Amino acid sequence: MTESFTLDLQDRELFRRTVGAVRPVRCDRVDPTPSRPAPIPRFTLADERQVLTDMFSDYFEPADLDTGEELYYRREGVQQTVLRKLRRGLFQIGPALDLHGMTVVTAREALTTFLHTARREGRSCVRIIHGKGNGSRHRGPVLKLKINHWLRQRDEVLAFCSARPVDGGTGAIYVLLRRWP
Repeated sequence: MTESFTLDLQDRELFRRTVGAVRPVRCDRVDPTPSRPAPIPRFTLADERQVLTDMFSDYFEPADLDTGEELYYRREGVQQTVLRKLRRGLFQIGPALDLHGMTVVTAREALTTFLHTARREGRSCVRIIHGKGNGSRHRGPVLKLKINHWLRQRDEVLAFCSARPVDGGTGAIYVLLRRWP
């Protein structure tokens, strides 16, 4: 037994001299983990399918589109359906006021007089033509912006929106007025 032990020691020393100085190897092995598949957004896909179905099944109304140039406003308490009917031109449009070529001061006076007269005559819906501002060069539509601001301040105005293309499009508006007391 001692003899095998001695050989064992001699073999070990021979091995260590042959190999030389060693240092321990660090373990850099990574256990592979199975990757999970990407989640399937089932509810999002169902919503998108429903939107496509709704788009093709409903009646398309161009007046419901918002291109960013339209003006529209409804006073608190006025139903959304009233504004929608106004945008579609379903109200009987009364007299029209054309503000083309007027200065801001003249346009404001003409607007005040026109709205007062229309209400006194029992008109509930009128058209105001303010123009698209093409003649204002780089300043943009001056009267259009002023009209938008002025009408929001007037108590007799219930709602207004840009007219249908046949009535002037974004260069005119329909105004729904409160009844004369």
